[in-house]
Amino acid sequence: MEHTRRMNEDRIMVECQHISKVFGERETENRVLNDISISVKENEFVVVFGPGQCGKTTLLNIIAGLETKTTGEIEVDGKIVTAPGPDRGMVYQTTALFPWMTVMGNVEFGLKMAGMKKKERQKRASYYIDLVGLNGYEKSHPSKLSGGMCQRTGIARAYCNNPALILMDEPFGHLDAQTRYLMEEEIERICAKEKKTVIFVTNNVEEAIYLADRIILLTDCPARIKNEYLIDLPRPRNNVSPEFLSLREKITMDIDA
Repeated sequence: MEHTRRMNEDRIMVECQHISKVFGERETENRVLNDISISVKENEFVVVFGPGQCGKTTLLNIIAGLETKTTGEIEVDGKIVTAPGPDRGMVYQTTALFPWMTVMGNVEFGLKMAGMKKKERQKRASYYIDLVGLNGYEKSHPSKLSGGMCQRTGIARAYCNNPALILMDEPFGHLDAQTRYLMEEEIERICAKEKKTVIFVTNNVEEAIYLADRIILLTDCPARIKNEYLIDLPRPRNNVSPEFLSLREKITMDIDA
């Protein structure tokens, strides 16, 4: 069944203005980001796409508050970003789960730190564990899970804290091809049900087109915005349709231009 995501056209959730990032000083200076300005609407799924090592992860970490910017300003939900906060949920390249905790323990962790009572937080965590297809694995530890199941746990943890913004940093990059396709379908399904603003980093063009409402293409380092693409294709998307393949060819050509 085809569906579309409904974004709030009038409300900006993320505003990045003239973001630059320089590592080192003088002779060792390494400029990674060069004057990046991005606006993301509420409930929009934006993919930041570009060559490997072009600064995509650095940009995401700055939005998360995990990395300091050199110039510019970022607002999330109307508040200036100066540090990490519960308004932003992060899903990492590697799962970053606590190995000594069960699936339930990992998913409910943020709520526990916020002081939510056990019964309430486990009820909420159970909803998201079920949402990502891990019902029955609540007592399992990460060492007993596959890579895809670990990433599902990380996604459930991010959503469970009810942040205004979900940040995903190449979450499927370490998975085998078949599992990666399955996880892309899962993200599509979850985002259709749980309306959230998402910024997703990848260097896989098919993944970008399959998931995005809008793609922002970055140049090689130091990264600047090279182009933007509004992906007006029905969902769920067919990655062998003529429209999909034509868009893939266009973006691939733009990368090399």
